[in-house]
Amino acid sequence: MSGHQTEQLGAYALGVLDDDEWSAVHAHVEDCPQCRREVGDLRQMEERLGEIPPEAFLEGPPPDGDLLLHKTLAQVREERRGQDKRRTALWTLAGVAAAVLALAGGLYAGRSTATSADARAVAAASAAAPKVLTALDRTTGTALNVTMTPAAGWVRLSATIAGVPAGTQCRLFVVANDGRREFAGSWLVSDAGATDGTAVDGSALVAPADVAAVQVETYAGQVLAVATI
Repeated sequence: MSGHQTEQLGAYALGVLDDDEWSAVHAHVEDCPQCRREVGDLRQMEERLGEIPPEAFLEGPPPDGDLLLHKTLAQVREERRGQDKRRTALWTLAGVAAAVLALAGGLYAGRSTATSADARAVAAASAAAPKVLTALDRTTGTALNVTMTPAAGWVRLSATIAGVPAGTQCRLFVVANDGRREFAGSWLVSDAGATDGTAVDGSALVAPADVAAVQVETYAGQVLAVATI
């Protein structure tokens, strides 16, 4: 990667680059404070898209509104084979952010029309307690600790992974009860991460009740650890 190519940074932040592209962009980001800031901003944008309260929408929360947003983000991640996948990833993310923020800002005055049933549903979702999942794979030596926070039709993850050699490219997946896997994050293990563990935050489009496990694997497909419910 040469220069500050924002379409590559957007795809990098969303985890949609192939192995060679990811390595090239990651090497640049490691040495470029400006690009590190841009990647951080993009990741915060994705995380905050899910934090707009449903009661901010006119006439109560739209059916599956939060789920629809994350389906859009998931679709962006799936566009790995298209010729313009990097530019598509960046501009789709930016477009979703602008649309959601404009809708929330323009319609917030209508929040009082939400029904009591909607309010109870929002309160129940907010009160859902996070779950902590742990695993230690004695074959690979990988330890996985995950705090999973339920949302409306999806989950947030805060994971710590230890015991993986430096330089290993890893991915985090959420596994559903039906065997479906949803991508939740990717990273390159640093020297510090190999010694003290790597902290990874992510999200996946799997309903909390449907989550069966959280899995760490290498880009080559080797399963390093699986934490089950």
